[in-house]
Amino acid sequence: MLEGKATVKEADMPLKMQIQAMSSASHALDLFDVSDCVSIAAHIKKAFDKMYGGGWQCVVGSNFGCFFSHSPGTFIFFSLETLNFLIFKGDSS
Repeated sequence: MLEGKATVKEADMPLKMQIQAMSSASHALDLFDVSDCVSIAAHIKKAFDKMYGGGWQCVVGSNFGCFFSHSPGTFIFFSLETLNFLIFKGDSS
């Protein structure tokens, strides 16, 4: 497991789910090169779809902008090592 400490920048998600998000990110960084953001994001998305049902989205990178709507209680934005992680479940409205 990667020894870095994640820093939550913003979240609307239960603490248990936040911990799972950071754990999934750390595990993905153990499996994939830090430059392979697509594989890292896919790994996290698949893990969240399996644990919490389909519809999750994941963005990973060192510099990105975004604008989106999310279902209540399903959003986290955090950094780990040199990457930022955005995980959310899309809002149907």
